Amino acid sequence: MPPQLHNGLDFSSKVVQGSLDSLPRAVREFVEQSTQLCQPEHIHICDGSEEEYGRLLGLMQDEGIIRKLRKYDNCWLALTDPRDVARIESKTVIITQEQRDTVPIPKTGLSQLGHWMSEEDFEKAFDARFPGCMKEPLVNNWACNPEMTLIAHLPDRREIVSFGSGYGGNSLLGKKCFALRIASRLAKEEGWLAEHMLILGITNPEGRKKYLAAAFPSACGKTNLAMMNPTLPGWKVECVGDDIAWMKFDAQGNLRAINPENGFFGVAPGTSVKTNPNAIKTIQKNTIFTNVAETSDGGVYWEGIDEPLAQSVTITSWRNKEWSPQDGEPCAHPNSRFCTPASQCPIIDPAWESPEGVPIEGIIFGGRRPAGIPLVYEALNWQHGVFVGAAMRSEATAAAEHKGKVIMHDPFAMRPFFGYNFGKYLGHWLSMAHRPAAKLPKIFHVNWFRKGKDGEFLWPGFGENVRVLEWMFNRIDGKDCAKLTPIGYVPKDNALNLKGLGDVNVEELFGISKEFWEKEVEEIERYLEDQVNADLPYEIERELQALKQRISQI
Repeated sequence: MPPQLHNGLDFSSKVVQGSLDSLPRAVREFVEQSTQLCQPEHIHICDGSEEEYGRLLGLMQDEGIIRKLRKYDNCWLALTDPRDVARIESKTVIITQEQRDTVPIPKTGLSQLGHWMSEEDFEKAFDARFPGCMKEPLVNNWACNPEMTLIAHLPDRREIVSFGSGYGGNSLLGKKCFALRIASRLAKEEGWLAEHMLILGITNPEGRKKYLAAAFPSACGKTNLAMMNPTLPGWKVECVGDDIAWMKFDAQGNLRAINPENGFFGVAPGTSVKTNPNAIKTIQKNTIFTNVAETSDGGVYWEGIDEPLAQSVTITSWRNKEWSPQDGEPCAHPNSRFCTPASQCPIIDPAWESPEGVPIEGIIFGGRRPAGIPLVYEALNWQHGVFVGAAMRSEATAAAEHKGKVIMHDPFAMRPFFGYNFGKYLGHWLSMAHRPAAKLPKIFHVNWFRKGKDGEFLWPGFGENVRVLEWMFNRIDGKDCAKLTPIGYVPKDNALNLKGLGDVNVEELFGISKEFWEKEVEEIERYLEDQVNADLPYEIERELQALKQRISQI
């Protein structure tokens, strides 16, 4: 039989494993077109077998792309180019016909709510990158091209086109690119929600269980909360997911959530037996570590791992150099990661892969705020809760390119992940209140990171956060354990269980300063007016003015 030709070309000679004929027609055409464009030497069609997995790992090891960590079972270390260590928001774009489909048109300067690229500019960018790109020499062990990196989304075609980055947040395209940016657009069209949220189940001492979803920016304790070891006797937390929730109202009006991911892509620094014992147990096998330090006995190390090393053990930093604490720079990159199967988590929820999802009764927003924001407050209603999500602010982190501890606006913890115009996104959230028979979850805001006058954290956090979840549990049950303040409901005196905590300055932890909140509202108003501009829903404007009025009465 003569070989099948595509545009007069025979690609079967390039196939080193599998057969092009085994592929569905659309997939085969994509492979052949990509081969013609990128000019690889060989084509490998995966069969997903254990034998293939072993061979690919061996090949990557031989080429110095990954290193086996002999201290653990099937764990590996990858060190990326120092210029390719984080999500690159400035080079992440969405291509639509009109700019306003992607981002609101700001009053001044550039939009902070995403990056639009025209179809014409994308074609030029594509043509400057992809032709012959697989013929290029490998510059370093973990392939990347930082000068030419581009992560592009074409929602109208349901396509993602990524070039030049090997970092997980840019190259694991099923994660932020599909499960948030493209999915949020699908959700808008189909009437559901794709959100940057953890999902946890919490069971009280009487055996009753509720599920909560929570949206925090990076480095605000999402993974720690999702895998919490509660300190209160009789309480149990189980993890459904630590990063992404797809949520849809069922026929009975319950908001049900699934975690579309198969694993955790967690920040390593700060993860320890004290801060997140369940994460430490999860990553002991079948895990890929990126940009952490390596110990001479074949283990991993990072800032805050809190594990003593034997005197004879030495450390090699993420830059592949010998390291000691006196070096003055971290041994692991601040955004170093572990990538590990969710099924290995010792507290994974029995329903974590349930196709109908779990029923969400509470939604939590939060951020890292050293001043002014109370430990917890409850929104007045759904509309006010959407405003609370829109007004979220948090200290910048190492997960993206930002420098320093500047307080940034990060609405819904989705600022880098909106797949369409944020004003329309707010309208979509507000529309949930008009669903027939919808049982709307209560909405809360938390801040584990408030500091006292001495600069120390006022709240111990980690497993003690169950005390805040207990109060939310009671509020969802309709218990009268809250008092009204200008910003929302906070726990009544003695309603937050502080037994055994020692000295906690409740007054400072929940203080609502008129001066602080006047400035906060001013910042939120300026941001929404400038960034969302003509696309700001009137309901959000109304909530802003109502908050301003309530604060003036303090």
